[in-house]
Amino acid sequence: MSDKTASSSRGAVFDWIANIIARSVILVALALPHKMRLRWFGWMVAKLVAPIAGFKKRVGENLDLVMPELSEVERSAIYRGTAENAGRTMIETYAHDDLEDICADIDLSGEGWDRIEAARRDGKPIIFVSGHFGNYMAVVLALRARGYHIGSVYRPFSNRHYDAHYRAALERIGPTFARGSNDMAQMVRFLKSGHHVAMAADQHFSSGADLTFFGHPAKSATAAARMALKYDALLVPVYGVRREDGVHFDVVIEPPVAKGTPEEMTQALNDSLEAIIRKHPDQWLWTHRRWR
Repeated sequence: MSDKTASSSRGAVFDWIANIIARSVILVALALPHKMRLRWFGWMVAKLVAPIAGFKKRVGENLDLVMPELSEVERSAIYRGTAENAGRTMIETYAHDDLEDICADIDLSGEGWDRIEAARRDGKPIIFVSGHFGNYMAVVLALRARGYHIGSVYRPFSNRHYDAHYRAALERIGPTFARGSNDMAQMVRFLKSGHHVAMAADQHFSSGADLTFFGHPAKSATAAARMALKYDALLVPVYGVRREDGVHFDVVIEPPVAKGTPEEMTQALNDSLEAIIRKHPDQWLWTHRRWR
């Protein structure tokens, strides 16, 4: 057996074991009442998963770059919040019935509400764009409760065993399209039919445009802006802001991005996300290698 084959086999075994552990923990969490489930899963990710995964180092490096003025106390609070929010968001995906109940009567705020209502009445497609902030599925569910037919775009996990049941959980919430797959053709047909799509667009994209985020160069995907221009869709920044109780959300609908070049429109999305992260820095997933 070659070294490459042996390494691939070890990786496959590791993925299988990791998925068994993750799946077992998820099933235990789902047996708990919702508030207890969120507290426990958030605590577990912050105290057990984050140290093993090296979250603190990555969060610290990103904060050193873009928010060096923070005190050590503030940095520690952001690190804890990042990990806890990641855990809560993950288990909320599986606890879709409870999340749907919570989002059914959320008050929607923001200057974009009237614009998207007019677009929906006219049968015009809308592309809702968020980031790995708070829980953007809260936005999707809140809008669906008001009659919006929305499909979600997600980035598949490299662990195919885990990805299979994660995607199944997303599909129980609604139409789901995997980024970088044949699903994207289906997503385009879905959008062209007058429906809407939601996506998180805040990760490093190696072949993306040379834009800025927090004042620093950041390769940014312009696909959402290009689709908005091509299919005459509104491009709307949206955010599901987690409240202090860790369970409920405020949904913010910002005004649609003005039409321009794909780069100009994507920079507007970056600026919008930066503004809300500065208000709630502990709710963004600072573990991404956003700046390279």
